[in-house]
Amino acid sequence: MRLERLDDLLVDWLPRQRWFAGKDRAIDAISVLYDTELVEGDPSLHHVIIAVRQAGGTDRYQVPLGVRSELPGRLEYAAIGQLDDDAHLYDAVHDPELTRVWLENMAGNVDAGPLTFRSITGIDTELDSLASPAEQSNTSLIYGDAYICKLFRRLTPGINPDLELSLGLARAGSKHVPELYGWFSSDLDGTLSTLAMMSEFLRSGTDGWQLAGTSVRDLYAEADLRADEVGGDFASESERLGAATAEVHRDLAAAFGTGEMPPAEVRAVADQMHARLVETCSAVPQLAPYAGRLTDAFDALAELERPLTVQRVHGDYHLGQVMRTDSGWMLLDFEGEPAKPLEERRAPAHPLRDVAGMLRSFDYAARHLLANGQAIGGDPDQLEFRAQEWADRNRAAFCRGYAEAGGTDPAANEMVLRAFEFDKAVYEVMYEARNRPSWLQIPLGSIAALSTRPESDYLAY
Repeated sequence: MRLERLDDLLVDWLPRQRWFAGKDRAIDAISVLYDTELVEGDPSLHHVIIAVRQAGGTDRYQVPLGVRSELPGRLEYAAIGQLDDDAHLYDAVHDPELTRVWLENMAGNVDAGPLTFRSITGIDTELDSLASPAEQSNTSLIYGDAYICKLFRRLTPGINPDLELSLGLARAGSKHVPELYGWFSSDLDGTLSTLAMMSEFLRSGTDGWQLAGTSVRDLYAEADLRADEVGGDFASESERLGAATAEVHRDLAAAFGTGEMPPAEVRAVADQMHARLVETCSAVPQLAPYAGRLTDAFDALAELERPLTVQRVHGDYHLGQVMRTDSGWMLLDFEGEPAKPLEERRAPAHPLRDVAGMLRSFDYAARHLLANGQAIGGDPDQLEFRAQEWADRNRAAFCRGYAEAGGTDPAANEMVLRAFEFDKAVYEVMYEARNRPSWLQIPLGSIAALSTRPESDYLAY
């Protein structure tokens, strides 16, 4: 493909893509690292990896490009622009006529230029794809009702943790993760690096956040009933989710082993929590009244005189990362927090860090309708009481299920869990203040409720 004007077209197009991480900075330069033609003719498919230089550094992105002499109306929304030879350039993830080649290449374990396609089980190569509108940092293609292929748009040298942990869990026989079918990779900086992975599409699955939100709406609609009296009570599902989480943690430990974090490293973790608290109190003064109790929680972790057992964990665990299917709860997206460096995302951590993430998610599920003004009617104080009641009930159920299934008992390790949860809430305060000020009351309300509660009532199950 003639690449004249490609950089000019991408400079205009990239900032409009949800997965582009540099929207707040001007693009200084774009260069093409790889251009691999996977489908010849009209249309053709070019798998392109670009380097985007901006203030602060250079990031790599994968951009599958379709090229047609004429662009049909069904693809106009995916247009990028026209090249000097008047060929139409567009985002190929939206063209099922082209994306089938990824199935074919994975099924055949093909090497195509710098790209390596691999599979671990049979793949149906006759399925058309549909790009999911739900992704932000990545792009997912759904093939029929069988597969979902996730393309990692912003690339980091090395094996992506999602693929790494999915492979390990598959070998451990984990029943709470989708089946892995294949992936493809390329060389970046001399390191084999994950570009995409394809897993089972959970066609009967319902997003955990959606299910929890429905339960909360049912509660708000019945102002005179307690959380355990409403038809949409979610606690039994929360308990089952806790059990599934413990089983996946067990499988991760079996697949990748465990280690110990000595007290000196635990103190260093607590120091990072202290530093984050000081920075956030300075930026968000509304947090300052609770700084004393938060500091106490971080001090208690710093004073721990025993090592902590650490292992590979999910790393970005919340209700949006789980799905309820006909066969039970499934855990998804083991990529970790995409904004963190790969080395940090791959580092072992205490499993209660994942538990803390889910507890924070229960609080968000309980309060987000109040923040959005969607809880129509009712006394605000009464609704806040109901929100806290729902969160407490589901937090306790999740921890109970987690402990009974063999996970590290949250009740016996409240000091560790409390520090992890408060640290996550402090992070949320900074995030909401910068990005969604109308949601700032969610973490602040949680911190107010938890920091004034006797430690003996922290979990209460």
